[in-house]
Parts: sequence; C-alpha cells; structure tokens
Amino acid sequence: MAEEAKKPASAKAPADKEENKEIKKEASKKEDKPKKAELPEIKPGMTIRLYQRIKEGEKERTQYFEGIVLAINGKTAVTRTVTLRKVSEGVGVEKIFPLGSPMIEKIEILKKAKVNQSKLYYLRDYNKKLKEEKVRKEK
Repeated sequence: MAEEAKKPASAKAPADKEENKEIKKEASKKEDKPKKAELPEIKPGMTIRLYQRIKEGEKERTQYFEGIVLAINGKTAVTRTVTLRKVSEGVGVEKIFPLGSPMIEKIEILKKAKVNQSKLYYLRDYNKKLKEEKVRKEK
C-alpha cells in the first residue's frame, strides 16, 4: 500500500486518457444518427406545402398545410418559426410552425411572389391576389 501512495498521479494519467478517448468515440457513435433533411430557404410571400407528422393515439400519419408565408420569426435554427395562412371554405386559417420541430417532415415550395416587406400581415385584409410565379420542381 505504501508503494501505491508514493507513485505520482501522472502514472495513472495515460490510462485515463485512453478511457476518455473510448468514451468520446462511443458518444460520437450515438450522435451519428441520420440527421434531418435540410429545409429549403423560405421567404415571406412564398406559397409552400408543409408536411407535418401527427400522432393520434397509437397511429401516426402525415398531414400537409398549404399556404402563403406571412412571417418568419426567430434568429437561430432552433427558435425559428414560420406563420402560414390559407383560406379554407371562406375562412382564413393561420398556423405557426416551429421549423426546428422533429414533427416537420418536409417543405415544398410551390410559388414565389415578389414582396417588399418581411411581415405580410396586411394580407389578412387584402382582397387582391399577389403576382406569383410557379416554381419548377427540382429532381
């Protein structure tokens, strides 16, 4: 026992470094799960179709919401949200989707409209249509 106490602390260090390397390798393996597909660049005025996974009890299904982008809020990828608006049976419907949510499967861009503002809340009371261009699908 006396001999073990006399050994310097540096004698145990190499073994600790090897253990730390092994632990880091195991942690990196856990992080190598398939990453979420990159979402396209969305801007206000675009008409998009956002596919969202919905869990109902035990079942899970995909539902899409198609509408025009009124606003994009948040600075980081985690806090970014998008406000979509559509008119369904004469009633305006707006939804706010967090873009960092794992429930969002994919986003398709359908049309682009040229707008000069970043927040399009005036479209709530706007009766005219925006001049939009259809976007070609990339294969």
